[in-house]
Amino acid sequence: HRNPTYEDVQGCTANARREANTTMRLRKTRPESVDINLTPLIDVVFLLLIFFMVSTTFDREAELSIELPKSSASATPRTQEAIGIAIDAQGRFFVNGTVLVNTQLDTLKRAMAAVGEGKEDPPVVINADARTPHQSVIHVMDAARQLGYVRLRFPTSTGSQP
Repeated sequence: HRNPTYEDVQGCTANARREANTTMRLRKTRPESVDINLTPLIDVVFLLLIFFMVSTTFDREAELSIELPKSSASATPRTQEAIGIAIDAQGRFFVNGTVLVNTQLDTLKRAMAAVGEGKEDPPVVINADARTPHQSVIHVMDAARQLGYVRLRFPTSTGSQP
């Protein structure tokens, strides 16, 4: 006696189908465990990272656009005991409103010492024009350091125009 197959039972009655199911020996299959292989995913992400790193352009500013002096802070009142140093765009020094005859460090130091005479550690307020040469500001800072003045202030304008 042979076991009926699905093709044999297709045209048969319900009893014949039931008989075929009881006599068929079906193997139970174990479900396979599903593993996700992350290696291709990591490879793709790594390649994308390399692509974006290579294709990104890093802009370097060859020149800095700095507009000085400006600040959003409010101006502090100037005290009478402060030594006021103004520097114009050409680098000329003004000590408490008096123009100096030259831009030599010794001349600046003598003028600052004369104004600061008798004052105990007066603050030095440096008002430099935005177009002042950097070296002129360094001269004032150096003269103040040599005279022992350590409290330096740089007032700025609060406007948004250059």
